Amino acid sequence: MNDILHIGSYSFNSRLIVGSGKYKDFSATKEATLASGAEIITVAIRRVNIMDNKSENLLEVFKDTHIQFLPNSAGCVNAKEAITLFRLMREATNINFIKLEIIGDTQKTLYPDIIETLKATEILAKEGFCVLSYTNDDPIMAKRLEDAGASAVMPLAAPIGSGLGIQNRYNITFIKEAIKVPLIVDAGVGCASDASIAMELGADAVLTNTAIALADNPTLMAEAMKYAIKAGRLCYLAGRIPAKPYASASSPIEGKAKLV
Repeated sequence: MNDILHIGSYSFNSRLIVGSGKYKDFSATKEATLASGAEIITVAIRRVNIMDNKSENLLEVFKDTHIQFLPNSAGCVNAKEAITLFRLMREATNINFIKLEIIGDTQKTLYPDIIETLKATEILAKEGFCVLSYTNDDPIMAKRLEDAGASAVMPLAAPIGSGLGIQNRYNITFIKEAIKVPLIVDAGVGCASDASIAMELGADAVLTNTAIALADNPTLMAEAMKYAIKAGRLCYLAGRIPAKPYASASSPIEGKAKLV
């Protein structure tokens, strides 16, 4: 089935996006990423060595693959920091495909600062960046981010790294109805069924890192995520039956033969 994910001017066959943090080494990162079937890997450019040739770097590790890098601004706490970081990053790498992440509460919830995110989205989009904006699960803010130029909106499912799964399914469907750009569920995925549920609700893609990287077997979990995304997407496209409070016979009652 020809079911392509379009984000700005970019196109992808896989609807799973993976992270690069929390792995024991770059080799494990690469092995799990390839097993996931993902075509996008997000990288915290303030925390991970992308291109420093003095030591092992991720660009070198993935140079022989089809993986698209998605630099993110993890660690930034305001719009000014994120904008400066991405400008410098683009100058060094020529990458304009970015995940904007500005954290308001750095101590407990790691929730995004949506006001600063909105400011940065507008400026970066005007400068030609393809901005994927990380936000809370608010349909009003999702629409404002789209209007500000976001190429995709990335609402959290639950706090980063919590593994709690989608805490408010209704908000995901509300966001899907509110925007026309891709909805990518980000943060809080704990297992394959969480990813599948997100896709069944209508998400265009799912980003997960911790659930894979900290699994007992990251490569096996990555493969599980790959199939969960596909199953959830097919389920959404197929259209589920309405939920009913009572039983409904599988076989039709009309026209059945009478017993003598």
